[in-house]
Amino acid sequence: MTFQQFLLILWARRKLALSIFGVTVLTTLVISLILPKEYTATTSLVIDVKSPDPIAGMIMQGMMAPGYMATQMDIINSDRVATRVVKLLGFEKSADAVEKWKEASEGKGTLESYYAAILQKKLDIKPSRESNVINVNFSGADPMFAAAVANAFAQAYIDTSIEMRVEPARQYSAWFEERQKGLRANLEKAQSRLSAYQQEKGIVVTDDRMMDNETARLNDLTMQLSAAQAQRADASSRQKSGTSELSLEVLQNPLVQGLKAEIARAESQLSQIGSNLGKNHPQVLQLEAQIEEQRQQLRQEIGRISGGNAVASKFGVVKQDELKKAIEEQKKRVLAIRSERDELSVLVNDVETARRAYEAVGQRMTQSNLEGQSQQTNVLVLSPATEPTQHSKPRVFLNVLVSIFLGTMLGVGAALVMELSQRRIRSAEDLALALDLPVLAELDSALPKAKKGFRFWSKFPVDRKTQEPVLKTGNQPAAAKA
Repeated sequence: MTFQQFLLILWARRKLALSIFGVTVLTTLVISLILPKEYTATTSLVIDVKSPDPIAGMIMQGMMAPGYMATQMDIINSDRVATRVVKLLGFEKSADAVEKWKEASEGKGTLESYYAAILQKKLDIKPSRESNVINVNFSGADPMFAAAVANAFAQAYIDTSIEMRVEPARQYSAWFEERQKGLRANLEKAQSRLSAYQQEKGIVVTDDRMMDNETARLNDLTMQLSAAQAQRADASSRQKSGTSELSLEVLQNPLVQGLKAEIARAESQLSQIGSNLGKNHPQVLQLEAQIEEQRQQLRQEIGRISGGNAVASKFGVVKQDELKKAIEEQKKRVLAIRSERDELSVLVNDVETARRAYEAVGQRMTQSNLEGQSQQTNVLVLSPATEPTQHSKPRVFLNVLVSIFLGTMLGVGAALVMELSQRRIRSAEDLALALDLPVLAELDSALPKAKKGFRFWSKFPVDRKTQEPVLKTGNQPAAAKA
C-alpha cells in the first residue's frame, strides 16, 4: 500500500475515523471531569549513609551497598509500617472506621491489616535520582487526610527503623548478660585454684624474682665448688712436693727465709773464727751449736709447712663434698621451684584468659545496652507534607492529549479494518492491481456520475444497491467506485 492509497482510504472513511476520534476524546474528557479529585501530599526523607554510628564509631558497610535504598523503600511500603500508620492515625478509635471494617470483612482479620492494605494501594514511594532522598507520596480525596497519612508513614518508618536497630541490640544484650554470668563464675573458679595453689606451695611472690634468686645461688655454689676443686688440686700438689726447700710455700715463707739468712751469717762467721781460733775453741763450739739450733728450727718450720698442706688438702676434700651436696640440693630446689612456677603460670594464664573473656563480654554487653537504649536514627525528615492546594488527579489536559493520540490511532485503525473487510477501488492503481491489466483510459471527474459509470463500466456488472460495477479477478470480487 502506497502513501497515496493510504490517504485515499482515510479520505473515503473519514466519517468513521472522525466519529471514533470524537467519541474517544469526548468520552475521555467527560470521564476526566466526572472523576473525583485526588490530592497528593509528599514527605521527603533523607537517609544519611556516610556519617559513622555514634555508638559503634564506624560506618556500617550495609549502608554503602547498592541495594540499601531499595531496601529502605521496601520497608516503607511494608505491612509493619502501614500497620503502625493505622495505629498512629487512630482508626481503631473511630466508630465509622470500625463499622466500615466490620461490614467489609465481616469481622475477619484485624482492623489494622484491613486499613493498612487500603493505605498501601494509594502510597507511592519514589527515590530521587543520584541522591539519598526518598519521597513518600500519598493520594486521597481529602487534602488534609493525605498530608496526615504521608507524615504518618514518614514517622512510622523512622520508628520502625529504630525498632529494627534496637530489638537485635536488646537481644544481644540479654545474651551477653547471661554469658557474662558464666564467665564470671569461670573467673572466680580460676582465681580460687590459683590462691589455693599459692597457699599450698607457700608462694608469696608470683613473678620470676624468686626463681632468679635461686638460680643465682646455684651459680654461686657452682663457682665455689670450682674454687674448692682448684684449692684442693693446689694443696695436693704442695703435699706431694713434701719438705723440699724449693717448694713455693717454703720459698715464700718469711720465717724460713729469715732462718736461712741467719744460718748463712753464722756459717760465714764460723768460717772466719775457725781459721783463727781452732775447732775446739769455745766461740767456735758456740757458733756451731747456734747453727745447729737454727737448722733444727728451719727443719721444724719446713715440716710445719708441709703438715699445713696436708691439712689444707683434707679440708679441701671435705669442703668440696659439702659444696657438691649443697649444689645437688639447690638443683632439686630450683627444679621444684621451676615445676611450681610452671603450674603457677598455667593457673595464672587461666585467670588471665577468664578475665579477658569476662571483660570482652562486659564491653560488648555495655555497647549493646547503649544501642538498645538509643533512639537515634540515620533517617531525617527533609520536608514534611503539607495540605496540597491543587488536585493531582484527574489530569484533564494530559488525559485529553492521550485521548487525542489514542482516538487518532483507533480512527485510522478502524478505517483500515473497514477497508480491508470491504475492499474498494480508489484509483487507477487499484484497478490495475485488481485486474492485472494496464489502464487504457481514465474518465474525467467533471462528468456526471451516471454517465461516467455508464461509459467506463458498461461492460461490467453493476451492484443493485450501490449502483457500482463489480469486478471479478479470478474468484475474488472487487468493487470500484466511479
